[in-house]
Amino acid sequence: MAGHVFLAGLAAEPAVLRLVLGEPEVKPAQVAGLVLVAADAGPWPVAVCAVGGTAAGVVVQLTGAQESRLDFALRALGMVAADLPDGAGATYLGQGGGVMPATAPDVLAVILAYLEDVLPLQGQVDAATLARRLSPALVRAASKLRARALAPTDLRRATRAGDIVTQAQRLPYAKFFAVEEYDLSWRRFDGSFSPPTTRAAFVSGDAVTVLPYDPKRDLVLVVEQIRAGPFARGDGQSWQIEAIAGRVDPFETPEQAARREAVEEAGLTLTDLIPVAQYYPSPGAKTEFLYSYVALTALPDGCAGVFGLAEEAEDIRGHLISFDRLMELVASGEAANAPLILTALWLQRERGRLRAG
Repeated sequence: MAGHVFLAGLAAEPAVLRLVLGEPEVKPAQVAGLVLVAADAGPWPVAVCAVGGTAAGVVVQLTGAQESRLDFALRALGMVAADLPDGAGATYLGQGGGVMPATAPDVLAVILAYLEDVLPLQGQVDAATLARRLSPALVRAASKLRARALAPTDLRRATRAGDIVTQAQRLPYAKFFAVEEYDLSWRRFDGSFSPPTTRAAFVSGDAVTVLPYDPKRDLVLVVEQIRAGPFARGDGQSWQIEAIAGRVDPFETPEQAARREAVEEAGLTLTDLIPVAQYYPSPGAKTEFLYSYVALTALPDGCAGVFGLAEEAEDIRGHLISFDRLMELVASGEAANAPLILTALWLQRERGRLRAG
């Protein structure tokens, strides 16, 4: 690729260029034979070839190191290097259709968080490998943005700048989920630093659980489906009784995810959502962070059925049961997953208030 490149759409966003290149030399430009469209990979614009089209963007002058870093970043976003239609230089093209003239600020924030994750992996992981898992990686990036909100530190140590030093970062496994490995040192309670220590984490995005509850009839709706975790553990019973659950997609809130999952898994349109807790189910090994809710909703007879998305091979059966029956399942161990147990115990505490209200 030459020392300059034409960029348009997401690739030309100033914040993207600053993160990837520092302060590159850029000049506004327009190129015939290209047009900006909505990317297939997400809600942002990319350039594609189009006879009679014209795309506005920038020409960026690159050093050798910048050229390599930009190529890695844009290919990790699913774009490919190409020659300009008039043969006057190089550009990056995406795949998509339909007009999308701008990138929303919240979308751009997720993209930047994703690039912050993957840029340290240049030279370790091929960009095409990263692009193949772009969707779950954007879920992880959005989770990282939510994680930056400050949480209480009344008892525990408040993390300060410099308390944790990362000597190296690796990505030994990355498909729908990923495993990240770090060589870390951290400030110990006596003020000294630990020796470099390797820690690994199973990386999955933030998720929601929601338990629909009818306070008038004192009924809950739980769902049943096969789960890979019990199967891989060797559990004799791989089907689990759970609250409705699913991951938070990159460009939605946890509340929106809870409502979407209720439609997909139980055919329910929810109104009032009551937060139960926000928590790490297994912080020693997993990045997953859960937002659990109870939803106050009418649950008539016959509302339990079999639901799920065919494209995700979901086969999910609903059970409409009494609150007392739910607590029997918790006591017997048939309800054997943390989010449902936690939510059931919360509902046990708050049930009188909710029924009176």
